[in-house]
Amino acid sequence: MTTTGWVLLALGAALLWWAVATYNRLVELRNRIANAFGQIDVQLKRRHDLVPNLVEVARAYLQHEAATLEAVIAARNQAQGAAAAARAAPTSAGALGTLASAEGLLGASLGRLMVVSEAYPELKADATMQQLSEELASTENRIGFARQAFNDQALDFNTAAQQFPALVVARLAGFAEAPMLQSTRSEEERAAPRVQFPGAAAKP
Repeated sequence: MTTTGWVLLALGAALLWWAVATYNRLVELRNRIANAFGQIDVQLKRRHDLVPNLVEVARAYLQHEAATLEAVIAARNQAQGAAAAARAAPTSAGALGTLASAEGLLGASLGRLMVVSEAYPELKADATMQQLSEELASTENRIGFARQAFNDQALDFNTAAQQFPALVVARLAGFAEAPMLQSTRSEEERAAPRVQFPGAAAKP
């Protein structure tokens, strides 16, 4: 083999090594997104588990508000289904968008329940109701922190996949842009899919 042939062979081997290393790096970053979503999922499960207990406590006082209570349970069940779908595809903008909508509906239903509860002093004073309300508020804060961690991982992945020459491997391998979970959406941020989780504080 000629010198030119050896040079071309070496360049080809180096290019192949780089492509494999880049692909593996993108896979690693994408897996970190899934892991970050797992932390969100833990808090969503906690929220979903708290809701039936909250409804049962309220039911003893809100005997004439059956529709409100049923709406909360229905929204909770819908959110659980959406969470299961997102769990299976944590980098899918569609699945995360459906989850955000379902969680928004659940948050709205819980909000209506709290508004109704204001008219029932005994329910407001119930120690169990107060404890569950505090746990829900704490869970919302944890969702916010987990959301930011998810965003950080999604940003790392998107940055790596969009930089040249890695973007060549990303496009050839079919790596889609990762959606980011944001509580607000500005015009400047519309380049990537955005999903809103209710109750999560916006990052300044």
